[in-house]
Amino acid sequence: MCFRKEKPPGALARRCFLEGFSSFSENHIKEPQVNDPRSEAFQSAQDRALYVMYALALAASISVWFIAVRSPLWTDELGSYWQISAGFSAIWPRQFWTISSPEYAYFLWAWAKLFGTSEIALRIPSILAMLGAVYLLYLVARELFDRDCAMLAVIVFCLHPVVVFASIDVRPYAFAALVTNAAILILVRLRRNSSNWLAFLFGLSAACIVWFHFLFIVILPALLLCFFAFKISDRKALWRQFSIAFAVFAFAILPVIPGMIYLFRTSQIHVCAPPPSLAALLLTLAPVWLLPSLCVAGFVAFLVFALTPRKRDSQNHVEGWRILLCASLALIPVLILYGVSAGTSVRIYAARHELIAVPGIALCWAWVVSRFHFRVIRLLFCVMFVTGTAFQVASSPNATLHDYPWKNALEYVEKNASADNAPVLFCSPFIEADYVPMPLNSAKDSKLFAPLSYYKLSVPVVPLPQSLNEEAMRVSSRFLQDAARKQERFLAVEERLPSVTPASFKTLDWLAQSAAATHSVRTLGVFDGIEVMEFVPRTEAAASR
Repeated sequence: MCFRKEKPPGALARRCFLEGFSSFSENHIKEPQVNDPRSEAFQSAQDRALYVMYALALAASISVWFIAVRSPLWTDELGSYWQISAGFSAIWPRQFWTISSPEYAYFLWAWAKLFGTSEIALRIPSILAMLGAVYLLYLVARELFDRDCAMLAVIVFCLHPVVVFASIDVRPYAFAALVTNAAILILVRLRRNSSNWLAFLFGLSAACIVWFHFLFIVILPALLLCFFAFKISDRKALWRQFSIAFAVFAFAILPVIPGMIYLFRTSQIHVCAPPPSLAALLLTLAPVWLLPSLCVAGFVAFLVFALTPRKRDSQNHVEGWRILLCASLALIPVLILYGVSAGTSVRIYAARHELIAVPGIALCWAWVVSRFHFRVIRLLFCVMFVTGTAFQVASSPNATLHDYPWKNALEYVEKNASADNAPVLFCSPFIEADYVPMPLNSAKDSKLFAPLSYYKLSVPVVPLPQSLNEEAMRVSSRFLQDAARKQERFLAVEERLPSVTPASFKTLDWLAQSAAATHSVRTLGVFDGIEVMEFVPRTEAAASR
């Protein structure tokens, strides 16, 4: 016989009591804490207050763009206007003077026909495109982070100095940012989607990035790396989607190839910047107020962590694909630009080109701040960064200027020279002028002298290269001989900007020395970095005394 050992009645009772208490605790003690109406109402009110604060911070960030929106056009903006100034049929032939495809010029031409060619009207398309880029970046950030960090990402994006400048710039950079963020959003959604349609859009958006600016091709390695990293676990979908995206990209990029070939063949004539410094690279990755704001928020987070009991937090889990995406988009484009500029004679590392890395930089900072799990600390970081950056921009002496505009200088020249139809020696603001003969009979219609297409001069213009070279001395010497023979008064105009090659500063000095025997020379003024000099025949100057 087999006997089963029975548990004593006391042990069975204890077991039933403990199981019943555990069940009661789960069903009657924990649930009221989660579903407490007062707790939910407080949490909802806290969420609304935080979102209002973030919305106000975003509005303040975007408002910084408009500080200089009324500024006159500067040199490169005038180049964009020059491309559309001769009408629709001239846009395509003129596109080879730029380093971007003409689709922006066609759009700008149509916009100008509808809304006019005032400075503000020409800037509205860039503003609208950048607002679209902000929205798309928010959608990207929501795929990666919670709502707080997504708002922080777009705020960092909006206040980055490159974005502040490009948002009102009459050039295709805002549109490039728009299609870049669209490509990033499609890439993120491709991670868990096998749609052929998304692959088609990914290839098309990647090509559009290059359409709007040839040098923005540097982001393609980052997009390709992340695509393969996201899809490696599903190789069948990977190769199918990659084939579709690559075919669309290859077909869409065909119209851009002639312009890219021209750019590479003439790369040396577009170099006008000094070699980049490491400080410039660091300021691109971390604009001035980001690090101080992060340090303060980190210090507060450390104090809170030290003074509160430690709890196991599931948010400490880090997903590698998020880090890969943010770091690739931020570092790969900017390091390619920096490496080429530092290691070769081709200077492509410039503030405007850094824009391609700013979406990734903003996402990186949002990821860093996401490590602060206390929402108040995130808000503290946001308030400090927005306040500091907005104050810095608004208090700048040149806050209302968009780079160095030509309007004041050329209006002064027109007023001064039109009285006696005095000719003007005009040094081109474009470095390309140093490598071609001067267009003596059509200077006002040349891209090399694009400021004259918008801010007109009724007096004769004598075109000169940007730098003092053999062409500049040949043209100037011939003009000075005629001016001395005719006892003619004339003016000379030249940019004197820190960003311009120092050799270009010598033209006016050379003119003053060469004309000293026949003319009295004086500087009439420097208008937003543009110097105007007057040359008066000595006999006329003596008679006036």
